[in-house]
Amino acid sequence: MSDTNQQYEAIEHKCQDIFIHKTKDYGTAWRVLRNISIVDQIYIKAQRIRTIQEKGEQKVGNTGDDIASEFIGIINYSIIGLIQMELSENDPEELEVDAVETLYDRYFTAARMLMQSKNHDYGEAWRNMTQESFVDLILMKLQRMRQIISNKGKTLISEGLDANYYDMINYAVFALILMEESKQQ
Repeated sequence: MSDTNQQYEAIEHKCQDIFIHKTKDYGTAWRVLRNISIVDQIYIKAQRIRTIQEKGEQKVGNTGDDIASEFIGIINYSIIGLIQMELSENDPEELEVDAVETLYDRYFTAARMLMQSKNHDYGEAWRNMTQESFVDLILMKLQRMRQIISNKGKTLISEGLDANYYDMINYAVFALILMEESKQQ
């Protein structure tokens, strides 16, 4: 598990570095996004990965995006979704970089703690999963989230949007860890 924690933290730092640099470039323009728009952005990324997988290519068309960058995008949009759920319309649209970094840390730390808890309960079963399964699970979570949104956020016995964002973060991190390991072999 210590390897997993170190691998997880390395992915976390890489994703956060990209997120903070983009925040410095673009500000927090994502503050205008509603939940459904965030879900759709994640869907686009997951669908791109599926297209790459099905075509057996390494990249999607001329975009230059590869599977790893799309998984990073899924993680970062999931963090955006969690932040947006916390902030209200009364909060400023433009946030200071330090505030964004604090929020980012909080949600990625919560995702890591969830991973550690689930790894304790399930072992590291995810290590025997395929990248295709992670993408399919992410796409399933997105379908669930669309239904929750259409139900105005209400669920009877199911987890809410936040739990789905956390799961997608962890699925994407797992996929990235396994990709890194396969490169090293």
